[in-house]
Amino acid sequence: MKIIRPVPQYTIIAGVLALALILSLSTGCLQQDSTPAASPVGSENLPYTGNYTPGEIPRICENATETANASLAAIVAIPPEKRTFDNTFVAFDRIMTDYADATFTPSLMGYVFPDPVIANEGMEAEESTTIFSDSVYSRKDLYEVLKSQVPRNTDESRLYNVTIQEFEHNGLMLPQEELDAVVGLKRNLTGLESEFSANLNSDNTTLAFTSDELAGVPASSLATFGRAPNGSYLVTTKYPDYIAVMTYATNNQSRERMYAADLDVQGETNTRLLEEAIVLREEIAHKLGYTTWADYQLDGRTAKNTSNVMAFLDALKTPLIEKNKEEMAGLLRVKKELAPSAATVDPWDVTYLENIQKKQQYDYDEEEFRAYFPADTVVPKMFEVFGTLYGVRFEEVQNAPVWSPDVRLYRVTNTTDNATVGYLYLDLYPRDGKYSSFMESTLIKGRVKDSVYPVPVVAVVANCPAPANGTPSLLSMYDMESLFHETGHAMHDIFTTAPYGTLSGTSVSWDFVETPSQTMEEWVNDPAVLESLSGRYTNASETIPPDLARRAIASRSEGLGIQYSSQLAYALEDMRFHTATGPVNVTQIWNETYYEIKGRPAVTGTHQPASFSHLMGGYDAGYYGYLWSKVYALNVLDTFEHEGMTNTTTGMRFRNDVLSRGNMEDGTVLLTNFLGHEPGVGPLYTYLGIPQPQAVSKTA
Repeated sequence: MKIIRPVPQYTIIAGVLALALILSLSTGCLQQDSTPAASPVGSENLPYTGNYTPGEIPRICENATETANASLAAIVAIPPEKRTFDNTFVAFDRIMTDYADATFTPSLMGYVFPDPVIANEGMEAEESTTIFSDSVYSRKDLYEVLKSQVPRNTDESRLYNVTIQEFEHNGLMLPQEELDAVVGLKRNLTGLESEFSANLNSDNTTLAFTSDELAGVPASSLATFGRAPNGSYLVTTKYPDYIAVMTYATNNQSRERMYAADLDVQGETNTRLLEEAIVLREEIAHKLGYTTWADYQLDGRTAKNTSNVMAFLDALKTPLIEKNKEEMAGLLRVKKELAPSAATVDPWDVTYLENIQKKQQYDYDEEEFRAYFPADTVVPKMFEVFGTLYGVRFEEVQNAPVWSPDVRLYRVTNTTDNATVGYLYLDLYPRDGKYSSFMESTLIKGRVKDSVYPVPVVAVVANCPAPANGTPSLLSMYDMESLFHETGHAMHDIFTTAPYGTLSGTSVSWDFVETPSQTMEEWVNDPAVLESLSGRYTNASETIPPDLARRAIASRSEGLGIQYSSQLAYALEDMRFHTATGPVNVTQIWNETYYEIKGRPAVTGTHQPASFSHLMGGYDAGYYGYLWSKVYALNVLDTFEHEGMTNTTTGMRFRNDVLSRGNMEDGTVLLTNFLGHEPGVGPLYTYLGIPQPQAVSKTA
């Protein structure tokens, strides 16, 4: 899953990711003698006030840039004897966060707005914000002014150190001519990344199938597909369409076509863009004094360096390869029952055979399961779970201006004092031109401003099955896990109390940011929580039978070797791209990595890296962070399982010790404070059902 947000320090751009794709900010520091007051209920300024018109987004971004540049120039113009921490560092933080608040929402429109003209302007806005950020953190005049200041307390020291390191990480120690060259290279890189993402967002790859070719696909899914004049079904590569065919289509050729099409989205074009980006990244890293782009990116993250990441991934290789082999052998036995002459399991068979296997081993039918989880029931009940844990309520704001009729806006308030702590936009269903997976995006940052704390605003973008032919959206376990995951990111942003905009919420180390989200996705696998989310779509009072819930949860343990060996392959692919020291053939590297981990060749003629959006959305040399953060998340989960999955005391402790703190301390410090001990890798191995490493380290 990808989140769009300000990139954590020490990275260049972020992913939808988040994702990652909007703006790399560092922050100034602000003296705070007492906790700021929250904004009064109803006084908050929401970032979206109605439909954008052509040309409006560019004007917003141009105005924000002009305002910010003028304000930054004013800082530099202050005579040295009149400079204070407040009129330099505090002012810098305010300027940069104001700029972010003005441009986040226009940039998000590149991923969600129905009108392609406006969406294109949104993508251009995202590119311009990244260029602006790079230019700011490459200004030696600003750097010298800020570096000369003296922090007045611990919080300011944290912000001072992070901000100055961000400047220096961007090359401020270089001679001006070399620094200018780095800025130019970064601008070119941003253009490639933006074009790559825009290509994926606007991609309309569609396959036509006859009814016979889609035999086995449930009627509820067929009803959501487009139709051609000749009656054929038109199936896109977007998640809900893709997964329905891969799970249920009995026709092997149909699944093969779907699989190959998905792995070749924007194949030639985006392959070229990615390869060009990797070469640019290498050049930037070399100019900044690093051997590889991975070395550059990992400087300052919790993993510390490339060696630690590769040791972590290498330790997982053998046990995950073996577990993948065992599970594939089990799927081959299932396939032989259908086709006795079968000798291998093809990659397009996996999801289909896993579904059959779950029916055989657990008597689990996902269609039966989904009937108990209509989206209109799950969403408010999911909010109740978060509310119980974190002491808040979610109230839908009626008649709110939104970018699509499907979008809903929710106000989040404390149960204790009814203070509004944030707003959450929820965009549930697929549509043309919309980002095709799940993500969370920051729209308004939490920070102290004018002695109050303007409430954060976020957006969760999903692609759940759309309602069709009178049947509501019915959610799978994956859909619900994804919603809990992205809402976990949202809570990280909303619950922040950090006084500095660029260190609030999800603005944490890139290999820590997935910790809250990967923690919260596990709530769906708790029997009591799962039952609380249910209500049959034909009779809302009819909750999921305990036995079906048990079977559904038990079935989730199937295929972990296949799933996590894939995650390992993606992480290794990413690291191999970004530890290269010359031009790379990304398709070849992927094919070699896939064969190494999966033990079979990749599908000939496909270009998997071309649609690996994370690598051009902030997760470059960072995809390992999903596995790395999973270690942290499972340590947190152990605490909740011991103390109670709906234990408000534990939830509030997690909110106060981790979620609210943002980047005010290193993530590992926050986590150790919450756990009462350093996190260890053991829970990940236990979760995956693989042998523990011989020497289990205390930290990931």
